[in-house]
This record gives sequence, structure tokens and C-alpha cells, in this order.
Amino acid sequence: MTTATEILQPVELDLEALLLDLRSLIGAGHPILQAAAEHLFSAGGKRLRPGIVLLISRALTSEKELPLKHRKLAQITEMIHTASLVHDDVVDEADTRRGVETVHSRFDPRIAVLAGDFLFAQASWHLANLENLEVVKLLSRVIMDLAEGEIKQGLNRFDSSQSFESYLEKSYCKTASLIANSSKAIGVLSNVDQESLNSLYFFGRQLGLAFQVVDDILDFTGNDEQLGKPAASDLQSGYLTAPVFYALEENPSLSELINGKFSQKDDLDQALSLVRDSSAIKKSRELAEQFASESKDSISWLPDSPSKKALLELPEFVISRLY
Repeated sequence: MTTATEILQPVELDLEALLLDLRSLIGAGHPILQAAAEHLFSAGGKRLRPGIVLLISRALTSEKELPLKHRKLAQITEMIHTASLVHDDVVDEADTRRGVETVHSRFDPRIAVLAGDFLFAQASWHLANLENLEVVKLLSRVIMDLAEGEIKQGLNRFDSSQSFESYLEKSYCKTASLIANSSKAIGVLSNVDQESLNSLYFFGRQLGLAFQVVDDILDFTGNDEQLGKPAASDLQSGYLTAPVFYALEENPSLSELINGKFSQKDDLDQALSLVRDSSAIKKSRELAEQFASESKDSISWLPDSPSKKALLELPEFVISRLY
């Protein structure tokens, strides 16, 4: 199976430079906030989101050196993503992420919230300095979507009456919006035509949705190490995902367990069994594969290059996490 590191190989040096720049961009803020942010960037992770921005930039240019604004956009993308993870961990009360203590575990929830705010503010500042109104609008929309997605998720906990469409909207806001809009933004900076911009956005959107559905499947089939968080934590928290919606179609009785917030001793185990014993995982996998295929097809117009090859491998990598 191709690894994320192998896929990102065409921009390996760009990503190394990005991490060095991120540490300097954090600047000489308050020592605690700086320490919290530094802890985040030292926690590892695949850096897929800035990697995608850099791959698209490389695919659209024949220059050896990427333009400064392109590299800045990749940095901003990672800042926004990291800030959202900090806030997510506080909301979810998660103790670890990627096997590393979360910021609120290492410091405290107030510092974690401020560290996330600090990174969002830094991202906004550097975004404004790109001096491209269209790009500012695209990435500002992402920050709005992230907050909106978290609110939607919180309001719909333990509610089996919500629609599948609301789940997809939430998934777009929390996961796909950043990939879609940053992919389009690098196209804006590269001065490509509107049709190409739309296809870059669609590439990121469908890739992000595939990624989220795969994550939702792994919540039922993966282990703690693979997920970077406790397995089955989403359902236990009352978050309804693709496998749950498909299982509800086959087993309406599952709604009683969800709406009852798994209040009885064996309710959660019973709900997990209903999902795993149905065709929900299979249907969810088919949905993820559909999103991944659509993502791949949308960038066939890019000129042949190692970066295009890598971008085409990304949807397959996302699906391969299930096997």
C-alpha cells in the first residue's frame, strides 16, 4: 500500500521548509501560547492538506522555485487545520491525538482555546497579506464553515431524526471545505480559468468527503492506534455518521438506543452490533469509493507530471485506509 509520505514525495522538500517556516511564523507571542502551538506542530501527522496545496502548485507550474504566495497559502492551510483540531479536541474532551497529549491535556482547556484562536488569528493575518481578495474570501469561508460544522454536530447529538443530507453538510464544513477551498485558492493564485478553478474545488470537496466517510467507517472497524482516538468514540458521543444512517434504514430500533443516549449498560454495545451486523459498512464504503472516484476524475486535465500522479493517487490512498 502506498503511504502518504510516498505520495507527498514530489513536495517533500517544500513540506520540510513549510514546517520550519511555521515555527518562525508563530513568532514571539506569549510563551505559553507559543509552547502550545509548538507542541502542535511537533505532534506529527501526514501534512496532507498543505501537501495537496503544494502538489497542485507544482502541477500548475514548471518553475523550480514555487512562488512565495503559494508557499504562504500552504502554511495558512496547515495553520487553519491545526487550529480546528485544537478546538475539536476541547469540545470532544479528547486526551490524545496521533498518540500525543492534546493541548488542553498538557496545559488546560482555556489555554487550548486561546492557542486555537491564536492560530486562527495568525492564519487570518498572513491570509490578508497575500493581498488577493478572492483567496481571502475562500479561506475566510473555510473558517466560518469549520465553526458552523462544529455547531451543527453539537446541536444534532443523539438525534436519529436528522437527515443524511445534514450529515453530508456537516462533513463538508468540518473536513471538505478546507481541502476544496484551498485547492481552488491555489488555482486562483496560478491564474487558471474558471472551469479549472471549479474542477480544483470539486477535487478537494469530493476528496474531503471521501476522507470523512472513511474516518466514519474506521470508527466502527479500526483500532485506537489507527484512528488516533478511541474507537467507537463518535457513536458514543452521539455523533451520527454514514454507517449509522445506513444501519437505521435496516434497523429502526437503533433510533431508540440513540435517542436514549445509550443510558442502559449494554445500549452502546447493542448499537455497535446493529451497525456492524448490517450492510451499513459496505454501503458506506461504496459511498466513499464514489466520492474518491469523482475526485480523481475531476483533475484529469492537469498536465502530466510527478505532482499530478501524486494527486491522482490521493483518492486511492484515502480508500486504502479501509484495507
